[in-house]
Amino acid sequence: MATVTGEAVRTGPFGLLRRFTSGPTPAPHRHRDVQGGAFRASVLGAGDGLITNVSLVLGVAGGNSAGGAVRLAGIAGMLAGACSMAAGELVSVRAQQELVEREIAVERAELAEEPEAEQRELAAMYRARGVTPDDAEIVARILSSNPAVALDTHTRLELGVDPNQQGQAGRAAVASFLSFGIGALLPLLPWFFTHGTPAVLASIAIGAVVAVVLGAAIGSFSGRGKTRVALRQLAAAIVSAGITFGVGALFGVGTS
Repeated sequence: MATVTGEAVRTGPFGLLRRFTSGPTPAPHRHRDVQGGAFRASVLGAGDGLITNVSLVLGVAGGNSAGGAVRLAGIAGMLAGACSMAAGELVSVRAQQELVEREIAVERAELAEEPEAEQRELAAMYRARGVTPDDAEIVARILSSNPAVALDTHTRLELGVDPNQQGQAGRAAVASFLSFGIGALLPLLPWFFTHGTPAVLASIAIGAVVAVVLGAAIGSFSGRGKTRVALRQLAAAIVSAGITFGVGALFGVGTS
């Protein structure tokens, strides 16, 4: 970072920030919300629903059970899993929100009670990130002059979260419920129209296709590569379904 002169300091915060950010103004851009919420819940829900129910359906089918038993098990697994996922999201996201809110309240109190100590702490955090000591002191002093900005900065640097992008527990729960239900329903669909080997093969095909599509979507969103993530998702589905089908075949109770 360039050395800041006394003249830059006299121009005030905006002059100083212009000095730090001199040059062409970059085009505005938006980042995806990666802290959690509806998207994360939807992805996890759909993936869990698919793998859970394709494994359950094939596990029951491996026991040579009739189509009715497979449908019953699949529907029960779909509803139980969707409710469990929704409840888990509701509890976990809300707990995370409460934890962050508590820590922000603690930080707010510390800023009010010991502003100078918090300013020194902020300067130390910038020095740890490679900012020169003089510049770190100047930046910390400017940011600390505004209580709201100081709180926002400490929250981001100390807690590692964006206080303006907290997950919404209700939305995450609904997204998780719906996505799990959809993911769980797809491999069960063939059993409403047929049974036996044709239904087993159809469930396997649907499970494989959906796993690849879901993995490719995750890979595209995360930038990790569609093929790599799609194959990883497919492998997880194959291993899970293979284990449950084998166990079902081993301990099968026959047609009923």
